[in-house]
Amino acid sequence: MRRYLAGRTRLFDSRIEQGRVVDGHGDLLAEDVFCLDDGPRVLDCLEFDDHLRHVDGLDDAAFLAMDLEQLGAPQAAAYFLARYGEYSGDPAPPSLWHHYVAYRAFVRAKVSLIQARQGAPGAEAAFRRLVSTALRHLRTSAVGLTLVGGLPGSGKSTLSGALADRLGVTLLSSDRLRKELAGIPAEQSAAAGYGEGIYTPEWTARTYSALLDRASALLSSGESVVLDATWSDAAQREAAVRVAERTSADLVALHCHVPGDVAAARLCTRAPGASDADASVAAVMEAREQPWPEAVSVDTSGSLESAVARALAAVRPWGTGQAPVFRRPYMEPG
Repeated sequence: MRRYLAGRTRLFDSRIEQGRVVDGHGDLLAEDVFCLDDGPRVLDCLEFDDHLRHVDGLDDAAFLAMDLEQLGAPQAAAYFLARYGEYSGDPAPPSLWHHYVAYRAFVRAKVSLIQARQGAPGAEAAFRRLVSTALRHLRTSAVGLTLVGGLPGSGKSTLSGALADRLGVTLLSSDRLRKELAGIPAEQSAAAGYGEGIYTPEWTARTYSALLDRASALLSSGESVVLDATWSDAAQREAAVRVAERTSADLVALHCHVPGDVAAARLCTRAPGASDADASVAAVMEAREQPWPEAVSVDTSGSLESAVARALAAVRPWGTGQAPVFRRPYMEPG
């Protein structure tokens, strides 16, 4: 929890600036909500302590979501938080939802532990259940920077997209960003020889710098990021490590690879897109690629599902089903 707080200064500063701190309830449990014919009534707020009652509105809502989950209704908890985010116009990242649910679970765990020491029946079981809930949500709230690299034709972009979709996180692509910086549509060809055109060392350095700047801003705002790039240069990878350290983000590196004939076939048959690399460029890049021993090797020559499973095992070693994945509701622009 402290690691999440340490890297999210930008997020919490923005919430204060947005006026997200409210005079709320402070102890919002399901048993305090009474649904009457003319609407709900909420009772028993912490009127005796302003310090405990003035909180982030999402923190207040997370208390009820946590209680709903403890009552065996995790889908209702996720639905409630999604609707809260929609109706309050709250742009909070899902990681903050999980962070607050974990915090509230831990608060109740402390209460249950005190009750257990006093001999209250069922309190110890409640304590263990609540601590487990806190851990699940803390793990899910962890902000991550995932590097997905590999040579042209290695399947890194396909894996990056599928992985970002499964995790519900932001995907940034060096191929698309490079063309954006050059003022070229992503699907428009800018093919050139190795180290030429918009693929000179200067252009590459500018692209990676912009890629990591954007990732840093997102990470400090509580958004996990998947970065799709070659990552063949050790200096670029070291720069990514520094970004992860500054933002207290969990860094995972994935190195995609396939047999040479598979990569060649892909390069010859793929449709025009953001990447301009052909077989000749790929051959030069392979000869210059620097070792990446700390990366998890992912063979993408098989099914996409198996490659995603391998990637998920590295990014979420404790599993992906431990806590619900909160997603913002889709809203049409006004």
